[in-house]
Amino acid sequence: MQQDNDNPYQSPQAVVEDVAIGDDLAGRGERLGAAIIDTLILLAVLMPLMYAGGYFSQAMEAAARGQQVSIVSQLMWIVIGFAVFVAIQFVPLNASAQTWGKRLVGVRIANLDGSQPGIGQLLGKRYLPVQLVTAIPLIGNVLAVINVLFIFRSDRRCVHDLIAGTRVVKAR
Repeated sequence: MQQDNDNPYQSPQAVVEDVAIGDDLAGRGERLGAAIIDTLILLAVLMPLMYAGGYFSQAMEAAARGQQVSIVSQLMWIVIGFAVFVAIQFVPLNASAQTWGKRLVGVRIANLDGSQPGIGQLLGKRYLPVQLVTAIPLIGNVLAVINVLFIFRSDRRCVHDLIAGTRVVKAR
């Protein structure tokens, strides 16, 4: 039976194959697991600091008045949160381009050529821009979600990877 090439309803005849980007790329599940571990570690340290620093009582008082915590207070806690992140993750990031979560799941951050990025590149290009963007009222959280959704591209690089020129690979 011969197919009619002029049939506009004919299914495509092109062969589509998965393109292997590199067997060393970390899986999406591994990256998610590492992010969850890192978030839990950060929250375990930051939440008691926020409680002791009066953030929660400020938030409750503001809510009782139908208001929000002042922008100054919010910005202060964003800076403190980033400082706590750096304090917690500096040693493994500097030593092996891994956060504690990435170390536990067996992945690391690498430059596109496979080399280890420096601590300045990691903190200044990979983590700080995301932190700053999430601080933008109203659209910050939307942009943070868009950043993460980039993981579904074929190269599995989020926006923060694109900014820093990095990718996440399996640790060897």
